[in-house]
Amino acid sequence: MTSAYKKPDFDSKHFENLFNSLPSMEGKTVAITGTTSGMGYIAAEACAKLGAKLILLNRPSERSIESLNRLRTECSNGEFHKVDCDLQSFASVRSSIDQINNICSGGLDVLCNNAGIMAFKDIATNDGYDIQMQTNHLSHFLLTKLLMEKLEKAADKNGEARIVNHSSIARFQSGKKLKSKYLEKRGGDLGGNGASMIFGGARWQRYGQTKLANAAFTACLHDKLKKSKSNVKAMVAHPGLAESDLQSSTVKDGGMGSFFTKYLMKLGQSEKDGALGLMRCIADPKINSGMIVGPGLKGMKGKAKAFPLESFYDNSETRSLLWSKSCEAISEDFII
Repeated sequence: MTSAYKKPDFDSKHFENLFNSLPSMEGKTVAITGTTSGMGYIAAEACAKLGAKLILLNRPSERSIESLNRLRTECSNGEFHKVDCDLQSFASVRSSIDQINNICSGGLDVLCNNAGIMAFKDIATNDGYDIQMQTNHLSHFLLTKLLMEKLEKAADKNGEARIVNHSSIARFQSGKKLKSKYLEKRGGDLGGNGASMIFGGARWQRYGQTKLANAAFTACLHDKLKKSKSNVKAMVAHPGLAESDLQSSTVKDGGMGSFFTKYLMKLGQSEKDGALGLMRCIADPKINSGMIVGPGLKGMKGKAKAFPLESFYDNSETRSLLWSKSCEAISEDFII
């Protein structure tokens, strides 16, 4: 039964040491998508404890309210702002912008595009795109475009701002090549519901394309921001194999078997250690634009280390494809 899966309870081995090494974030404003649980929640809590003002971008739900209350309990001195933002709807992303802009009138120091879903069924959003691609990449592309002015404002004032994307080792799937059809209005017609991770089931092909898109988006941003001499930086994290509610929701949707997942996750690490890459990208002054940060490029656990972006997505052909198809999807040009 898929409902039999229970995520493991790993102890964190590295997070406390990293957290204690990070500088104060007093005076900074950080927006994070997907903070109801997992690594997004951990990053939000850590940033608040470092002194940052947090903008929490989640779908409207009881979980969103409950997680906000937990954060306020854990960080009684923290400043949290809840903004409804459903990444499965371009209209919802657009409707969130006025509220976000009002909260960060002085500029946005960090935008962390964290939220994601994994190996879901072959279905379309109301906008017509694959539910995984729109949630994991296309809506983050739109959100970043709409908040770029606030990021530039913070960068001009404080010397830098950061865009942090969240990829995974799944970026190596699909032959390490981004394919245009997954970025097109073809949701529900992208291979069906094959769920084999090992044999490249269609659910995992689609997921791998979204994680490749996250990395390629970072490469695009880094290239364009560098050419424009902007002080906004772009970097990407990957968590390795970390316990989170992502596996539970995927098992529930039929994308992973509970027995297989139970034994696979024995190779993993805690949610907190999965968030090491995110936190280094968000707050570590040693992380520069154009870096991917995780437990080795293909590692599943351990300390988060920084590497240059990889050539299979950081190349002119992939960057051009990603940018043009993403602009086509949101029906807007994104000029940097």
